[in-house]
Amino acid sequence: MTRTVPSKHMILLIAALLLLGQELNAGGKLGIYGIRMTPYGAAARDYARPGWGGGIHAVVPLESMANLVAFDGGLEVVNLLSATKFFQDRLTGLRTEQQTSQNYFRLFVGGEIGGHGNGFIRPHGGIHLALVHYRIDTDVVIPDDFDRENEIRQKLQEEGRTIFGYDMTLGVDLNFSNTWTIDGGVRYVKSFSLPQQLGDGSVTVHPDYFQIYLGVGISFNAFQGD
Repeated sequence: MTRTVPSKHMILLIAALLLLGQELNAGGKLGIYGIRMTPYGAAARDYARPGWGGGIHAVVPLESMANLVAFDGGLEVVNLLSATKFFQDRLTGLRTEQQTSQNYFRLFVGGEIGGHGNGFIRPHGGIHLALVHYRIDTDVVIPDDFDRENEIRQKLQEEGRTIFGYDMTLGVDLNFSNTWTIDGGVRYVKSFSLPQQLGDGSVTVHPDYFQIYLGVGISFNAFQGD
């Protein structure tokens, strides 16, 4: 799987949710948010570090159920490890760098229960199933201190794994005139059957994380001119 595959799935997901929103309730929303993700438990802390990322999501409440239930889904990208090691030859002074980046992609769908109507403060909780893609890239670089474009770069490792997972979310949004929102909350995220360090699979871990997210959303009303 390449890095662009989750994005292709997300485009189809958002399009489907938008179509549902036209039929079910124009009060749904699209949103973007920032994420702070922290490894929880030894299985995650052994190979990941706290990281920053972002996401996009769509929420489609069911008017037939008094706006208390909503379908939602989205895509998240978080950098779990970004590190550079420096090496220098004692005789020549030549400096090389080993640059490693581990990224986490999560495509999720599920449901929420809570406030999705016309109120200003709308708490909610949700459960989602997810497709999670871990990717680690390591490059060996001979830098050029005068012109970075002239650096010599060699790919040392490029590996990815796609697995399943789920999350449990508690959040709240502030609804401004049914047009835009401020969203925030916490999320427990779990993944299954990941080879530790993306290696040969001799040790399998089931990492879990905690997320804190904050973002903004725009109602479907804004697209319809209501």
